[in-house]
Amino acid sequence: MATAAALRAHARAVRRFRRAEAAAMERFGPGPVSAVPVAEFRPNEGSLTSTLRTLLFFTALMITLPVGLYFSSKAYVFEGSLGMSDRDSYFYAAIVAVVTVHVVLALFVYVAWSEGSRQWREGKQD
Repeated sequence: MATAAALRAHARAVRRFRRAEAAAMERFGPGPVSAVPVAEFRPNEGSLTSTLRTLLFFTALMITLPVGLYFSSKAYVFEGSLGMSDRDSYFYAAIVAVVTVHVVLALFVYVAWSEGSRQWREGKQD
């Protein structure tokens, strides 16, 4: 399912690129590529900043949350509250960390997908 979503997102990006290329060809006509100003092909700076901020947020979340939940669930939940042995607590804490990684990845895909579709809708209305 993620592959189909990635393919659709790629197809949308290719269509946007082709539309921008066609608009540049209409505006400037055929000629050398260096004749087209570079500023025409730069993405929206607000969009770039928003995307970078989202990526950095989820990168920090991906690093801190699984590691933090691993050690805290091992020490406080599995060994402290449930009284499990050291060996069992390692196993179950690792499961908690893996599930956390999957949840963070799913959230990142959802946020990136909704942000991309929102930007696509705004670009379509222009």
